[in-house]
Amino acid sequence: MENPIEFVHWLRSVAPYVHAFRGKTFVVAFPGELVAAGALPVLAHDLSLLHALGIKVVVVHGSRPQVAEQLALRNVEGRFHNGVRITDTAAMECAKEAAGELRLDIEAAFSQGLPNTPMAHAAIRIISANFVTARPLGVIDGVDLELTGVTRKVDGETIHSILGAGGLVLLSPLGFSPTGETFNLTMEDVAVTAAVTLHADKLIFITETAMMQDAGGAEIRELSSHQAEAVLQAGFLPADSAFYLQHAVKACNNGVPRAHIVPFAMDGSALLELFTHDGVGTMISHENLESLRQATIEDVGGIIKLIEPLEADGTLVKRGRELIEREIDLFSVIEHDGVIFGCAALYPFPEQKMAEMACLTVNPEVQAQGDGERILKHMENRARAIGISKLFVLTTRTAHWFLKRGFVAASVDALPPDRQRMYNWQRKSQVLIKTL
Repeated sequence: MENPIEFVHWLRSVAPYVHAFRGKTFVVAFPGELVAAGALPVLAHDLSLLHALGIKVVVVHGSRPQVAEQLALRNVEGRFHNGVRITDTAAMECAKEAAGELRLDIEAAFSQGLPNTPMAHAAIRIISANFVTARPLGVIDGVDLELTGVTRKVDGETIHSILGAGGLVLLSPLGFSPTGETFNLTMEDVAVTAAVTLHADKLIFITETAMMQDAGGAEIRELSSHQAEAVLQAGFLPADSAFYLQHAVKACNNGVPRAHIVPFAMDGSALLELFTHDGVGTMISHENLESLRQATIEDVGGIIKLIEPLEADGTLVKRGRELIEREIDLFSVIEHDGVIFGCAALYPFPEQKMAEMACLTVNPEVQAQGDGERILKHMENRARAIGISKLFVLTTRTAHWFLKRGFVAASVDALPPDRQRMYNWQRKSQVLIKTL
């Protein structure tokens, strides 16, 4: 290992995600193109790791290129209407053949257990059955789509029992009617219905499409469902990307908190998306992902983890857990997808209409993205709301940052009398004051 310190730092940095994801349900859907590209073994490794971390995983696979291959082998021409496959009897036989072959490939991928591989000692059981009930899509624009169908429901109760027993569940893009008919479905439709039915915490599409970009060519990392609908309305996305986004929005609008669209071209893209702050795909949520708010007692652990390194190197004055718990109402935090990445505290001195802002901290992993400035604005607004006219900070290392944001240097005598008596002359902190 070339850099063990960096490895330890990385491993510690993913701990908040591990805690947040344990016991949660993720629906992970991928197209047949991923299998055709030879990426199935790697994805099986990554999903096995999620399973080992206590995440309940439901896998949904697509089969479009495999169905096309079967049609070509039988010299049957595929028929489409507005991009939707018309599934006649011959096409249905091809769909069954493709789904069966893919199911066996996926089961084999999760059965790996060679030493010195990510699958060693995994012993994962992946279970598939007739979990999906479907109905015919019917006649559209005068065209009978025959055995092309749409998902009616997914057997959530049985799937939950399998997940609870430690298994993975595999869903194919085929559904069955109470009359015994089989219907050809889209992977995206099955995945959305499964995620909504299971009250999944995340729906993750591992896609053949490139990273989504806006009309100006900039990468789209995060969208609320309302913003995503506006992007779809604008019409600049490629058809495949728009199709995935349309289903991600549908999932979020029906109760799934987060949906991700992640290109599979990058090795380990699913893990990078889930365990890094910015990810490598596009995340859609029903509401905005980032929250800047007053802290609660549940945030104490996150605040301590955030400030401990700065206390250790002397940047911040040490605060014990009990002190933070007593003063938690004075803190504000900024969180992203449930993980705290920044904080600050406001100590008012009402008689002088002054307040001290202390403990302003942003996780080094996400600095230079404006979070510190947003916390400062938030604390200024909190101060104004209680009648404070001057905000001051005491700092030993970050004076330049505050000076660039309107603070001016001052003497200890400019502080409120009570704060003067508490001033630590050994630290010799610089006093900076800003008029609000």
